[in-house]
Amino acid sequence: MKTRRPDQNLRYTILGLSVVAVVLWAVAYLRPWWQFYLYAPQYPNGLVLDISLTGLGGDAREVNMLNHYIGMKGLDEAAALERQLAVWGVGLVALLSVSLTLFVGKRWNWVILLPALGFPLAFVGDSVAWLHHFGHTLDPHAPLRIPTFTPEFFGWGEIGQFKTYAMPLSGFWLALAALGTMLLAVYLRRRVCLKCPLAAACGATCANKLVGGRSTAH
Repeated sequence: MKTRRPDQNLRYTILGLSVVAVVLWAVAYLRPWWQFYLYAPQYPNGLVLDISLTGLGGDAREVNMLNHYIGMKGLDEAAALERQLAVWGVGLVALLSVSLTLFVGKRWNWVILLPALGFPLAFVGDSVAWLHHFGHTLDPHAPLRIPTFTPEFFGWGEIGQFKTYAMPLSGFWLALAALGTMLLAVYLRRRVCLKCPLAAACGATCANKLVGGRSTAH
C-alpha cells in the first residue's frame, strides 16, 4: 500500500514558501522602492522623490524643474524600457522561483536563490547607473553650471546647494523579505533532499518533483 512520505508536509511547506515569496514580489511591484529627500534654504520642508518599478512619485515635477536649471535630463527619461519590462521581470522571477523549487536537483539547490537575489541587485545596479549617467551628461549650456556628479543612492549626499538623503522603501524591503523566504525554502529543501532515498543518484533535476514522491509501506 502506498503512503505519504514522512516528510511530505515539509515538502508542501517548502512549496508554500515559494508561493509566499511570489505574493511578496507582487505586492513589492505595487509599492515604491526608493526615496530621495532634497533640502535647501528655499525648500525648508524639503522635496521628496519616490522611485517605483512603474515610475516616479512625490515631488517629481518640481525636482525635474530644478534639474533643468543645472542641465540634467528629465527623470522620466530614465529607465523607460526597464519600467515597461518590470511587470514581466517580476512575473519571470515568480515563475522561476516556483519552478526551480519543484524541479531542481539536490546538487543545484542554491540555484533557486538566483532569481530572488538577482532582481533587487539589478534594481540597485540599474538605478545607480542611471544616476551616474544623468549626473555626468549635463547640458553645458544650462543656466547654472556645476561639476558632474553621481547622486548618493544611500544616505546623505550633496548636489550644489542641496543636501540629499536616500533610503530604501517598502517595495525594496518586500523584495528582500521574498529573498529571505526563498533562503528558508532552500534550507528546508536541503534537509529534505539529504534524507531522500534518491539523493545519491540525484542530478540536475528532482526525480520526485519535490512533492511528487511517495513511499511504499511494507
